[in-house]
Amino acid sequence: MITIIRIAGMVNMNRDIDETFSRLLLKRKYSCTIINEAPEIIGMIHKIKDFCAYGTIDKDTLVKLIEKRGQPLDKKKKIDAEKIAEMILKNKNFDGTGIKPFFRLHPPRGGIDSRVHYPKGVLGDHKDKLNELVRRML
Repeated sequence: MITIIRIAGMVNMNRDIDETFSRLLLKRKYSCTIINEAPEIIGMIHKIKDFCAYGTIDKDTLVKLIEKRGQPLDKKKKIDAEKIAEMILKNKNFDGTGIKPFFRLHPPRGGIDSRVHYPKGVLGDHKDKLNELVRRML
């Protein structure tokens, strides 16, 4: 499972890149989504790599993300984060989970350098280090 976080804003964005963000359900700055790896998705990520941070997420971080930022489709129901995380990791999608397929995050505590790629900045492929960024944004 790949986690993608939109870092760049929406103003003066190329139309193709904006369309790619919309297809990935990343319409606002600091929004996050979890997507299954597929060749089409990898191509879309390669297209927007200069405007987002992406990598793999572990189960503990996924549970915290669902607890803090998960929004239920039915506002009256409660979220069982552990169960939903299992369903997402097992089915590789959000079907039947009862939550929205995106998360709205807080800007990272401690700040970011959004103009530079990964070893020094926040943009690009983080692999397993994305978990630290997600925890700072909860």
